[in-house]
Amino acid sequence: MTTKIGPGMQRSVSRRSLVTRAAKLAGATALVSAVNSAFPSGVFAQATGPEVKKAILGYIALMDAAPLIIAKENGIFAKYGMPDIEVSKQASWGTTRDNLVLGGERNGIDGAHILSPMPYLISTGKVTNNVPVPMYLLARLNVDAQAISVAEEYKSLKVTMDSSPLKAAFAAKRAKGEAVNIAVTFPGGTHDLWMRYWLAAGGIDPDKDVSMIVVPPPQMVANMKVGNTECFCVGEPWNHQLVNQKIGYSALMTGELWKHHPEKALGMRAEWVDKYPKAAKAILMAVMEAQQWADKNREGLAEIVSRRQWFNVPVADIKDRAVGVIDYGDGRVVKDSTQYMKYWNENASYPFKSHDTWFLTEDMRWGYFEPTLDIKALVNKVNREDLWREAAVALNVAKDQIPTSTSRGKETWFDGKVFDPEDPMAYLKSLAIKKVAV
Repeated sequence: MTTKIGPGMQRSVSRRSLVTRAAKLAGATALVSAVNSAFPSGVFAQATGPEVKKAILGYIALMDAAPLIIAKENGIFAKYGMPDIEVSKQASWGTTRDNLVLGGERNGIDGAHILSPMPYLISTGKVTNNVPVPMYLLARLNVDAQAISVAEEYKSLKVTMDSSPLKAAFAAKRAKGEAVNIAVTFPGGTHDLWMRYWLAAGGIDPDKDVSMIVVPPPQMVANMKVGNTECFCVGEPWNHQLVNQKIGYSALMTGELWKHHPEKALGMRAEWVDKYPKAAKAILMAVMEAQQWADKNREGLAEIVSRRQWFNVPVADIKDRAVGVIDYGDGRVVKDSTQYMKYWNENASYPFKSHDTWFLTEDMRWGYFEPTLDIKALVNKVNREDLWREAAVALNVAKDQIPTSTSRGKETWFDGKVFDPEDPMAYLKSLAIKKVAV
């Protein structure tokens, strides 16, 4: 049996069909608009997405770990196809190193929030029992905002940028048979290098006039409280916590030594990156987006990282320095300081090769590397700024936010020393106190 449909019914059906299609189109448009609003950088296309959905990334309770924490907390890793990323707290930089040697497949970690020189020290076997473990440095996590803090007993010396008043005080203490311990977080790491530079600039030889000791960041305040260290260099929140507990004061912020200095990095095992290049790119994109978020949400950032599952410290120990209010603990309070941490601004995320050249030169200065080291070759092997650039393009980062050179050029220190990355040995020779003979 055939049912005939009259002209009037055809018009009615056609009208309903048009209305239905229009509603569907409006719904789809609204959905696209909502997605674009929620994810301004776009959504990672699953068809070309990561080879795996999981990696284990280590971090230490320091403010420069924030990009990894925010990428996890805010669902940015998941946005880029890596929902099963684990951001795993490490007890110390030594633990971070050991777990990187193991790798995620052997109950270690695949990458980490890490001191910028560490991927080089690990790649060359200098801190892994002479067994090289190839690493890549994918991004810088921040610039500035570490501090050198001094015990309360030295407050009358009013030591700030000039460390020289401590020389006589330390000598007197040693003459009485007492230890003069200076705490840093890892041999050859950033905090070690800031402290050594500051001491040496004031005429204090860090290898002869004091004892350099290693203390994990979360244990710095406790060690100074019991008199186990005279000074320490570490990131936040530990310097501000020291001030809040009236155990010591901050002599300086490290950005006062070297303006916009590089600090931590995102480092990953080279084997993992080479095996899962799309996943590595996804991680890099997520971290970079988190860095952008962090610079725009400093107070919210302080609240998130203070939580029990991350730092487990009072937000009061974090917030002020995060927003640029620096109470040094010796009467100096700067309410509009520029010495807050930058995660994206000032090209903080881009891993300049010139900066890694400085780190290797300073590690050479203090005997962590031989003076015969081919610095340029090692930097080109470990520093993967090319992957950063690929991720930046995929994120639609504005061209003026992508450096045109792998070098930031000559760098000037607080004492007038100039580092030219094109001639690192000239800089090394100009330094009066050093362990290496050049």
